[in-house]
Amino acid sequence: MPDPTVPPTPPVPLDALLARADLGLRRIAGPADPAVVVHWAHTSEMADPYPYLLGGELLLSAGVHIPDGAGAGYFDAYVSRIVAAGGAALGFGVAPVHDTVPGALVEACEMHGLPLLEVPPRTTFSAVARALWQLMAQARTAELRRVTEAQQSLATAAARPDPVPAVLQQLARRLGGRAVLYGPEGTPIAGAGPDPGAEARTALAKLAEVVRPSGPSGQEPSDARPSSASDTVAGVRLVAHALGNGEGFVLGTASPRRDAGDHTIASVAAVLLSLLTGERHGGSGADRSSALVRLLLGAAPAEVAPLLGGDRWRVVRGRPDGRAAPDPVAASALGAALGSSLVDVAGEVVRVLVPDGRTVERVPGWTLGVSAAAAPRDWPAADAQASRALARARATRTPLLRHGDRPALTDLIPPHDADAHAHALLAPIERSPALVDTLRTWLSLHGSWDRTAVALDVHRNTVRQRIARCAALLNTDLDDPDVRMELWFALRTP
Repeated sequence: MPDPTVPPTPPVPLDALLARADLGLRRIAGPADPAVVVHWAHTSEMADPYPYLLGGELLLSAGVHIPDGAGAGYFDAYVSRIVAAGGAALGFGVAPVHDTVPGALVEACEMHGLPLLEVPPRTTFSAVARALWQLMAQARTAELRRVTEAQQSLATAAARPDPVPAVLQQLARRLGGRAVLYGPEGTPIAGAGPDPGAEARTALAKLAEVVRPSGPSGQEPSDARPSSASDTVAGVRLVAHALGNGEGFVLGTASPRRDAGDHTIASVAAVLLSLLTGERHGGSGADRSSALVRLLLGAAPAEVAPLLGGDRWRVVRGRPDGRAAPDPVAASALGAALGSSLVDVAGEVVRVLVPDGRTVERVPGWTLGVSAAAAPRDWPAADAQASRALARARATRTPLLRHGDRPALTDLIPPHDADAHAHALLAPIERSPALVDTLRTWLSLHGSWDRTAVALDVHRNTVRQRIARCAALLNTDLDDPDVRMELWFALRTP
């Protein structure tokens, strides 16, 4: 199955193929319409090529199939079958069978409106096909670049203080048309881009009703309706997408053209708007804004935690498999999979705050470290737990690793005494975060150089050098199990 996030290969305008000076093609019949496009090339010497065409081809023939004394009737039937099969154009080679293109073929192509190209003797059919594939590859690269840039701009717009209007504005600009968000009652609540006209505007509103999860009476189940629908009215391409939050919101677009990547771009916008409208309709966005304002004005985390939906939370640290750093769209998708919209992208890691009552499961494509449940005052310590769990998970190639919930040795010692002991023991290295992180990871992985290097994304020789530096600064023998235990206790102290 094709990847739905990758736009299909766009067709090539016939004029682009004619512009290739190395081919020397010449249009000798048919309309000079710049809208004519070619999807692929096909060579056939069949008198009736209809059964072998899929539509959109540049059919190449040297006229081997033409019988001696063929008249206008033969060529009329031949061209009409190509047109009936949806052929885009006919390329006729003037060598080695024919010295010129038959006049009756030129007349038939002109009558049926089929572009006819003369292929000179020096140009092989394989050269024409190769040139077409090159143009298609260039067009696909350009379309992929356009889609990637559009995805990035939409994600940036979703992070603005006014995300819904910003996303619609970006979508309208990328599609070169109008983007409208319809509310659950069917009325437009936000829009951007030029007005497509009364006829298209009315048709788009009707199209939105086709995909709305429930009809006006609320009787029709959501699974009885399509998730998207399209139409063309007054030369304007109309598309409606039902947003996936189940609240009845619909995204509608109206654009004068249809490019291969438009559906992918609109789908990304629909996902973002699903998240944004779901937050605002449920009130959770207002609660989070209130919590943020209170924190900024001096409130303690414990005071604002109830606004977020609970008193105890787990910190989940996630890192995408592979080398790519997570973008806002990927981070939002991870938060949605974990059932939380409290998401933070910190470099190559995504942090998610998940309510204690919600089970954290594996997420395909991600490596996760999960903390123990913690009250607001202990969230920084929980974040450190999640960080260590993620490091161990990556080192052991485990998709998900949880911090242990059972009582530890640190619970038997007063926090103040434990903190003082840890600072005294680690004082020689605590000003170097790299040394502290390396020592902590190395101890957590039982002194494995290779697994520590993987967890920290450094060379194993770097790990050896840092550990040797730690041993020298701490003036201790790191091979001694008692020393390791004491250091591990100190490093785990919040």
